[in-house]
Amino acid sequence: MRRSRLVTLAVSLAASIGATLTLAVPAQAAPTDRYVALGDSYASGVGAGSYTSESGSCQRSTNAYPALYNANVKPASYKSVACSGATTTDVINNQLSALSSTTTLVSVTIGGNDVGFASIMTTCVLYGESQCVAAVQAAEDKARAELSGKLAKVYSGIKAKAPSARVVVVGYPVFYQLGTVCVGLSANSRAKINEGINLVDDITRSAANSAGFTFADVRSIFVGHQLCSYGEKWLHALNFASIGISYHPTAAGQSGGYYPVFRSAAG
Repeated sequence: MRRSRLVTLAVSLAASIGATLTLAVPAQAAPTDRYVALGDSYASGVGAGSYTSESGSCQRSTNAYPALYNANVKPASYKSVACSGATTTDVINNQLSALSSTTTLVSVTIGGNDVGFASIMTTCVLYGESQCVAAVQAAEDKARAELSGKLAKVYSGIKAKAPSARVVVVGYPVFYQLGTVCVGLSANSRAKINEGINLVDDITRSAANSAGFTFADVRSIFVGHQLCSYGEKWLHALNFASIGISYHPTAAGQSGGYYPVFRSAAG
């Protein structure tokens, strides 16, 4: 009897421990999200390499933060229609059609091209400090006057197409670390460019909050990895051999900067 009771006790204890261990392991969330990525070159992954053949000139990279989320989290469905050069108008006219009432997660990075990021950097590189500062100031004036309204139209369109989706608006990194020894643009030009990017991010955050969306701010995580920093650079400097990747995140910038911030915001 004693041996039988010991065996029964051992079996019961093992079963109890097994149940406890089973309960202690966090349950894996079911991959039920239907995820659509919208936006410009920072969302498509220009500068990160490994572009998909189907994306053509949109240059969607398998190293971009939406693709990394898809590869790691494995939602039920995933589609990126982000495209290099896209403006808010392009999102409305060409990208919102990818959404539907069954979409449950949307990411969007947009607004930089509406204020002329690319042309500003061209001016700053080619024409010197005074014209650089003037170009950034003109873009800031344009952003203050127009960007909130343009973003509101995009966000309204997202709500209309995907009313049940949670939406993460992802911002831009500030390009330069200031106060370091750095060749190229003047310190004043670099500071003014940073000021312009901060303004765009702040306007975008306010517009996202007004729409009830989550703003994913990548600025702090890029500190120490910016141009003119002493750490690993997560942004391409001016590249004459491949102009299009200049001032865009590298693959490391997407995986080490954009992806963890987006994943945290997306859940």
